[in-house]
Amino acid sequence: MTAAKTLLRRAPVLRRLPPLATLVEWAARVGYGARGFVYLSAGALTLLAATDRIGEAVGTSGAAGWLAAQPFGKVWLVLLGLGLWAFVGWRVLQAVFDADHEGTDLKGWATRAGQAASGLFYGVLASGVFEYLDEFGEATSASSAQAESVAENQEKAAALLGLPFGEALLIGAGLVVLGVGIGNIVRAFRDDFDDALACPKAFCGTATALARAGYGARGFAYLPLGVFVVLAGLHARSGEVTTTAAALDALEAQPGGSWILGLTAAGLMAFGAFAFVEARWRRIRPPRDLKLG
Repeated sequence: MTAAKTLLRRAPVLRRLPPLATLVEWAARVGYGARGFVYLSAGALTLLAATDRIGEAVGTSGAAGWLAAQPFGKVWLVLLGLGLWAFVGWRVLQAVFDADHEGTDLKGWATRAGQAASGLFYGVLASGVFEYLDEFGEATSASSAQAESVAENQEKAAALLGLPFGEALLIGAGLVVLGVGIGNIVRAFRDDFDDALACPKAFCGTATALARAGYGARGFAYLPLGVFVVLAGLHARSGEVTTTAAALDALEAQPGGSWILGLTAAGLMAFGAFAFVEARWRRIRPPRDLKLG
């Protein structure tokens, strides 16, 4: 703390910065906004696929590929990547420092473990966004992003199968994906989402409806992927591993699949919209164990 105070005395610009607690809140809100953009874009593009306006559904990484192909794509990618890393930082504060005051009972640790897993997911996603910057101008379409994601997932599955008990490990990974999907669906029905919001009472009901639709759709989107990963482990074939978007494409090929895909897309858009609600009205509380001075 002494070194920090000395630095503040010697750097007048730093003295004019807002308190660290305020900076943490701003970063968290930017992070929720970035998450909202990813899911709103992925849902919209999936809806276009369901109505045959574009070739195939895209997932979260595909949304980044679509963004890269837009005017000023490099600038948007940088902003999105920074926003996602801000969200990862907030997840770390939630999981490690208990920013949401979940406690240390079984339910609290389970919630914080979920926040840690979410942080890991968004860290991978943020890293992928910055990879587009290295490859900017080369195959930055949503479809090429999906193909690359499928290839990467199959490489990882092949490496896992090469380990002792690789089939069991891959089956376990698939069961984890299924568990995440089921957990999101359970949250859609069980959680009281407006507890974490400081929104106007008249709007809280709409926000909760968006959250329930969004978490339900996101959970449903994970289920086909989990099934494919489990089957890959059972058959010891890494080629059966795919991505969420490709799994939804396979679902679309089934009878009534376009309707199911369209409803899922609408739900993903609802999840993105709820993330924007969180960016505006979520209660962001400073962690107990951080010196926010």
